[in-house]
Amino acid sequence: MSSPAFSPSSTATETQSAQGEALPAWDLSDLYPSGGADQTKGGFAGRAAAFADIATAKAEADSFAQKYSGRIESILEGTGGADDLADALTSYEVLDERMGRVGSFAGLVYATDTTNGDFAKFYGDVQEQLTGISSSILFFTLDINRIDEAALEAAYADSETLARYRPWLTAARAWRPYQLSDDLEKLLLEKRVTGASAWNRLFDETMAGLRFDIDGEQVPIEPALNTLSSASPTEREAGARSLADTFAKNVSTFTLITNTLAKDKETEDRWRGYEDVAQARHLSNQVEPEVVNALATAVESKFASVSHRYYALKARMVGVDQLNYWDRNAPLPDSDERKLSWDDAKTTVLDAYRGFAPDMAEIAGRFFQPSGGSSWIDAQIRPGKSPGAFSHPTVPSAHPYVLLNYQGKLRDVMTLAHELGHGVHQVLAAPQGQLLSQTPLTLAETASVFGEMLTFRALLADAPDERSRRAMLASKVEDMINTVVRQTAFYMFERDVHLSRREGELTSDDIGRIWTDVQARSLGPAIKLNEGYETFWCYIPHFIHSPFYVYAYAFGDCLVNSLYRVYENGHPDFASAYLDMLRAGGTKHHSELLAPFGLDARNPDFWSGGLAVIEGLIDDLEGLVA
Repeated sequence: MSSPAFSPSSTATETQSAQGEALPAWDLSDLYPSGGADQTKGGFAGRAAAFADIATAKAEADSFAQKYSGRIESILEGTGGADDLADALTSYEVLDERMGRVGSFAGLVYATDTTNGDFAKFYGDVQEQLTGISSSILFFTLDINRIDEAALEAAYADSETLARYRPWLTAARAWRPYQLSDDLEKLLLEKRVTGASAWNRLFDETMAGLRFDIDGEQVPIEPALNTLSSASPTEREAGARSLADTFAKNVSTFTLITNTLAKDKETEDRWRGYEDVAQARHLSNQVEPEVVNALATAVESKFASVSHRYYALKARMVGVDQLNYWDRNAPLPDSDERKLSWDDAKTTVLDAYRGFAPDMAEIAGRFFQPSGGSSWIDAQIRPGKSPGAFSHPTVPSAHPYVLLNYQGKLRDVMTLAHELGHGVHQVLAAPQGQLLSQTPLTLAETASVFGEMLTFRALLADAPDERSRRAMLASKVEDMINTVVRQTAFYMFERDVHLSRREGELTSDDIGRIWTDVQARSLGPAIKLNEGYETFWCYIPHFIHSPFYVYAYAFGDCLVNSLYRVYENGHPDFASAYLDMLRAGGTKHHSELLAPFGLDARNPDFWSGGLAVIEGLIDDLEGLVA
C-alpha cells in the first residue's frame, strides 16, 4: 500500500513555500480517527472506520425503507400526521450525514493524490456503495413529491419541526414536474457509477497524470499553468506552448469525455422534459432562469466596456498593440513580484477579515491550527494532487477542509482569502444541519468573493506608492474579469457545446472553434488567440464535473460587488446582517437574503451595479496610467 498522500512529503520542493517554510497538509482524522503505525496524520487506516460506517448506513437505510417505503403519502392522514413525517425527515437527515461523512473522507483522500491506485480504488468503492444505499432510499424524495400541496401546507402549521424543514422540502419539490417513475429514477441513479461518475474519474486521473515540459523538467498541470502569470515573457510563451502541445496530444480523450457526458446529459434532460440545457443547474441553484439570463445578458453587454477596454489598456501599458493569449495574466512590468510566505499570507487574510468582523477572523483562524494542533488546510504542491483550490464543507458534525496549491504569489493569497471565505460560510451555516446548511451555488460564492474583496481593499489601502497601487488595481481587475467575464464566457461556451451536441457528435476541431469564437468575443481584439489556444477548453474541470456551474462565479462576484457598495455607503450594522445571511445556509431564497440590504437580483439594475464596480476600478486604473 502506498504511503498516505496527506502525510508530510519528503520532497522539500513540494512541501515548502518559496521561503523554505513548511506548508501545511491537512489531518483527516477528524473525519475518521485511526490507529496503527500510520496514525500520525489520520492515516489510510481510516478507511476501515469508513467502511464500518457504510455498513451502519446500509442497516439504517434498510430499516428506513421497511418503515417508510410506500407510506409517505398516508403518513399525514395518520394519528401522528405532521410529526410522523418530521420524524422521517429527521431519520433521513441522520442517514444522509453519515453517508456524507464517508463520501467526504473518500473524496478528500482521493484529492490528495488522484494517481494513487489505492486511493482511487477506495474512492471508487465508496462511491459504488453509497450509490447503492442512495438507491434503496430514493423512494423517500420521490414519495415526498407526490404529497398533495394543500395537505403539506396544513402539516407545516401542525408541526414546528416539519416547518423547519420547509426550505429543503420546497427545493426538493421543485423537481416534481421532471420526476420519472421510481424504476427509472433508480436505474439512472445506479448507472451513474458506470456513467457520468466514471467519466469524471477518467478526466481527473488523465489530467493529474499529464506532464508538461517546462525547461526540460516534466511538471504537473498546476506549475505549468502558473507559468502563464510569470514575469518572464519567454517563460510564459514556453509554458503556453508546452500546455498546448500536451493538450493537443490528449485532446481526443477529452473530446470523447465531453461528447459522452453531453450526450448522457441530453438523454436524461429529454426524458425529464427540461426546456433548457441548463435547467437542471438552475433548479439545483434555486434560481430562476430569467435571473441567470439577465446576468449573462448584462455581462455580455459589458464585454466592450470591461474586458475589451481593460486588455487594450494593458497592451498600452506593456507597449504593444496586441497581447498574445499567454500574456493575458502576465504581471505588469512594474508589478510587485515578491513571494509571500505562508505566515504572511495567513496574517494578511486574517487581519483583513478581523477589520470587518472579529468573528470572521476567529473562525478563519481555526483552519490553520485548531485546538488539537492539526491543520484543516492542505497547501502543499505534490505530484498527483488535485489541481486548483476548494473548500469542502464535509458534514455539520465535523468541519470544512481547504485544498490549495500555494506558490507564494499575491494571487495565491487571494485564493486563500477566497477559500477561507467559503470555509467561514460553511462553519456558520453548519448549525442548520445536514439538509439545511447546504447553500445553492449562486449564493455559495458570496462569502468567498467577499473575503477576496476585503483582503484586496486592505492591501490596497496599505499600498506604499502609486506604482504598487496601479499594479494591485490591475491585478484585481484581472481577477474580476476572470470571475465575471471569463466565467460567463464559459457558460456561453457550455451552452453552445451542449446545444451543438444535440445535432451529433462533435470533433475536437468543432469544440475548438466554439471555444475560440466565444473567447474572441469576450476578450476582445487586444488579445491574440495564437495557434494552440483552441485546445485550452479541455482542462476546465467544471465543464466535466458540474455542467453550467460556472455562472455561479459571475453571480457571486456581481452580488458581492453590489453588497460591497451597500457596505461602503454606510448600511447600519452591515457586518451583523452579513453574518446572519451566511448563517442562514440553505434556509432562505436569494430574494429573502438580499432584502435586508435593499437588493433584488431580479432587477436589471442589480447586475448593472455590480458590473459598474469593475468599470469604476478600470476608470481608477486609467487615471493612474494617463
